[in-house]
Amino acid sequence: QVQLVESGGGLVQPGGSLRLSCAASGSFFSDYHMGWYRQAPGKQRELVAFINNGGSSNYDDSVKGRFTISRDNAKNTVYLQMNMLKPEDTAVYYCNAVHMIKGWAPLNYWGQGTQVTVSS
Repeated sequence: QVQLVESGGGLVQPGGSLRLSCAASGSFFSDYHMGWYRQAPGKQRELVAFINNGGSSNYDDSVKGRFTISRDNAKNTVYLQMNMLKPEDTAVYYCNAVHMIKGWAPLNYWGQGTQVTVSS
């Protein structure tokens, strides 16, 4: 069982920055595709940013140019650098890992979430 532990959330003013971290347990981190999702009150969980096990990334249109996802396989950690934050970025942010093993259904893991609040 893979455990994902997020950190770095908090309260920030509009225009500010935060960096979220997600540390994964286990020995296969470099094989995982990693994603950051968020869920605002009353809304569905949505994918914000994704980085595959080869290092290619993509972003939801709402965060392009403001957020950057990266990974450090030596530290078993994925990051989400969030700049120029807006009130509409307020949500609980979740780390997700997907492990694709040939011949098996994908293994999907979630962190417990970290709250990001953007408010003056």
